[in-house]
Amino acid sequence: MKNMTFHRVVKRKLQTVLPLFLLLCGCMWGSRQVEASADTLSSVDASFCFGDLEVIYPQLDVDKCLIAPKDHMKLREKLSTEWGAPSIWYSAANEGKMYILVMVDPDAPSRSNPTFAYWRHWLVTNVQGSSLRKGELQGMTITDYRPPTPPQASGLHRYQFLLYEQPSDMEVPLSQRESSARGQWNLVAFIQRFHLGEPVAAVQFLTQNYKD
Repeated sequence: MKNMTFHRVVKRKLQTVLPLFLLLCGCMWGSRQVEASADTLSSVDASFCFGDLEVIYPQLDVDKCLIAPKDHMKLREKLSTEWGAPSIWYSAANEGKMYILVMVDPDAPSRSNPTFAYWRHWLVTNVQGSSLRKGELQGMTITDYRPPTPPQASGLHRYQFLLYEQPSDMEVPLSQRESSARGQWNLVAFIQRFHLGEPVAAVQFLTQNYKD
């Protein structure tokens, strides 16, 4: 918990200093236009995130829509092969409420041919609001966390985290069909079945197979 708090303090300090550093660089070297690349988010992908939900991996803090860097510290490989479930932080959580956390891949097996969407990577219900405010996810795990493992040559996949306010302390079981497979999960039907409404917060990152 102390490490997470330290991480957030350092991050805020960097956010304060970085703009000044970039301004000084611009004065020294002149303006330079950043070229669009495959690692540039589209406007649609960039607009997905809202509500200050944070997903914190050991070396990657997803607090906005982003693309996991390809070569930086081998982050894509660590996401798929080393790191377990991330910490989830939602400072706006109501301590007296419960929430449902969903992690899905809408691009399985690829974004151009998502025949297995949604792929359910993680589902936790009865999440205590007080635990979200501390970055400690306490709830009932319905589907164990499965790390991002996009197939080779399938391009970038979106990994989406959606947080819903749960109407009450209740059982939220999966149907027999839902329990038998993670793929082709009807997220919309799940939301309607338990009257979850719109998510209170959402965030996503994009990554692809680390060998590509």
